[in-house]
Amino acid sequence: LMAELAALKAALQPAEVLLVADAMTGQDAVNSAAAFHKAVGLTGVVLTKLDGDARGGAALSIRAVTGAPIKFVGVGEGPEALEPFYPDRVASRILGMGDILSLAERAAAAVAEEEAAAQAARIRRESFTLEDFRAQLRQVRAMGPLSEVLGMLPGLGPAVQQAGGDGGERALRRMEAILDSMTRKEREDPSLLNGSRRRRIAGGSGTSVAEVNRMLRQFAETQRLVRQLMKQGGRLKGRLLPPA
Repeated sequence: LMAELAALKAALQPAEVLLVADAMTGQDAVNSAAAFHKAVGLTGVVLTKLDGDARGGAALSIRAVTGAPIKFVGVGEGPEALEPFYPDRVASRILGMGDILSLAERAAAAVAEEEAAAQAARIRRESFTLEDFRAQLRQVRAMGPLSEVLGMLPGLGPAVQQAGGDGGERALRRMEAILDSMTRKEREDPSLLNGSRRRRIAGGSGTSVAEVNRMLRQFAETQRLVRQLMKQGGRLKGRLLPPA
């Protein structure tokens, strides 16, 4: 295989010779990179499954052994999860300092500017409804796996890795299923949600009435916090919300 690759390189004279390596294989990925670099001379590396490599060790080791830069990283399963590699951001994650820049970029990609402005206007009018709550849940999910998003926040990376699992992701999906099982009128006016409607929503979402009640309590708490923030008036204006 190595001889064939060397012959192809000599015949084609490619501008780039990239190795795609699996970060989860650890030392095996490093050994493979060293062997390929010796045979064909790598100009760069694409490292996949970096979201599962808690300490980023493969990225550091491959760079040290081959001298070839890490050009792209895969942090998920879809093509949109292929991202440029930023050494400073990975270093911040390794040190538990988060990655606010990547988080901000994901948020900007997930939330359209017009929708953000519309939500801000509704919050100013103190008309934050279950419809807005559902839109925000979808925006959070559009940013990627919840554990990965939380891992970008300063100080939370090690805690998220230690906790493991995808319980938070499952909880978000169940909350969204509950909201999807409501009519638009019910989402706009939660006071309509009597016992009969809550049983219907639980049946339609594959959840229980207790889960529906818990989600409504969480929404009520969110609504209370929004109103409390709005009462701060001048301190909030110009900081969290765009000008009216």
